[in-house]
Amino acid sequence: MSEDIKVVTTYQIANVEIADHIGLVQGSTVRSRNVGSDIFAGLKNLVGGELVGYSKLLKTSRDQAYERMIEDAKSKGANAILGFRFQTSTVAQGASEILAYGTAVKIK
Repeated sequence: MSEDIKVVTTYQIANVEIADHIGLVQGSTVRSRNVGSDIFAGLKNLVGGELVGYSKLLKTSRDQAYERMIEDAKSKGANAILGFRFQTSTVAQGASEILAYGTAVKIK
């Protein structure tokens, strides 16, 4: 799993030498909401509060995109990812893509 690869948001790792820059790695997933969640979210908007169903959906989506990025890095021989980021975009009404990406490197 991801324990084999060091992932950081910075573009350097203190006291670590980068042996090779491999390049972009990424993982993504596209998820849609369900009708039940939408109805509940509409009701929740009236009284306020966290939309727990959406929060769980986003966490699951981020986890899946992250693991897919790790798999991409491993397949390219990397043992670290620099500049890690998440990005979200709408791909259709009610469906969003979660993208995890960074720069794969080999560190010593």
